[in-house]
Amino acid sequence: MKFFVDTADIGEIRELTAAGVVDGVTTNPSLIAKTGRPIWEIIEEICEAIEGPVSAEVIATEFGGMVAEGERLASIAPNVAVKVPSTWDGFRACRALSERGLKVNVTLCFAANQALLAAKSGAAYISPFVGRLDDIGLDGMEVVREIRAVYNNDKSFNTKILASSIRTPLHVTQAAMAGADIATVPPGVLRNLAKHPLTEKGLASFLVDWGRTGQAIL
Repeated sequence: MKFFVDTADIGEIRELTAAGVVDGVTTNPSLIAKTGRPIWEIIEEICEAIEGPVSAEVIATEFGGMVAEGERLASIAPNVAVKVPSTWDGFRACRALSERGLKVNVTLCFAANQALLAAKSGAAYISPFVGRLDDIGLDGMEVVREIRAVYNNDKSFNTKILASSIRTPLHVTQAAMAGADIATVPPGVLRNLAKHPLTEKGLASFLVDWGRTGQAIL
């Protein structure tokens, strides 16, 4: 499973990319707003920092506006993936943009039926929001499993499942086991994947024992 980092913080992106664990970036209007900077500058900087896909989301809610904004966002850099919502106009825009050779990430997906429409519309990615489904008492990972089953049943679909709204390291494990192709993860959660109390305890013990030897490797 690939990792995308879910942030518009260029410093975080550069640091995590340097570690070799990030395959792409996802942004959204809320993340862009936190920077206080123009979206064009932010997306251009991110695209220069990473070779993988960088999702940039349209603001328009009707078909024509989505297509126009999507084309403008895609003109920033060749690795931009245009994000459109899982609405009827969003699926129409996905089809139009895909036919123009652009990669489209259909976002705010909460059901397998929406994912089916996205795939038929030519989406490169579908983004089921796991955490937000959990927030209302549903099983977000069950939707990922359902989408995986739907896509496996039709080999003509090329849409990648991008598990989104990931809140914890457990979500990451569950997404991988459920068949997600990608998980988009906040920087803090991505770093926490490396943490385990037994690892820290074992390392501390090794260092104490090594200190008693009085040796140095260098």
